[in-house]
Amino acid sequence: TDMLVSAAYLTARDIKLDPLLILAVMAIESRFNPFAESPMGAQGLMQVMSKVHHDKFQELGGVKAALNPVANIKVGSLILKEYVTRGGSVEAGLKSYVGAAEMDNDGGYGLKVLSEYQNLKEVAVGKNVSIFTTALIKPAPRPAAPSVPAQAKPTAIGDMASAAPKKQGPTVTEEIAAL
Repeated sequence: TDMLVSAAYLTARDIKLDPLLILAVMAIESRFNPFAESPMGAQGLMQVMSKVHHDKFQELGGVKAALNPVANIKVGSLILKEYVTRGGSVEAGLKSYVGAAEMDNDGGYGLKVLSEYQNLKEVAVGKNVSIFTTALIKPAPRPAAPSVPAQAKPTAIGDMASAAPKKQGPTVTEEIAAL
């Protein structure tokens, strides 16, 4: 695990992305299993679709490097950084990362990653966090009546952004942008 954390921190420093966000993605995507493979073809710690992102693996040994933990962290983190930059927020970046960019919502993926991210931030400052903690970021409750016009209806991603406690400091996107 130390090697995985070190690789995440080194990669994060190189590409200017929060290492705890990288670790949160790894936790949700593969539960830190470097040999995880999905039925859809995603591979490794960050569940990179190596057939889609084969070009990013070229200088790291080709597509077979997808199961190399360090290569997978580097490529997955570059993809995540690209999606966050393109989407304009961590939430939008995560939605693209999970392949839901064109969908109404991401099926709860962003909420899971951001909850894990919050847990990791608390652990990093010395707080004890239960291993059974599932979601610190709760989606905002939906209004019972359709009082919001259809075009302004919040999406799951918007709910996540607004669900963070208001007394906290900068948003995840602002923290990462400050790096």
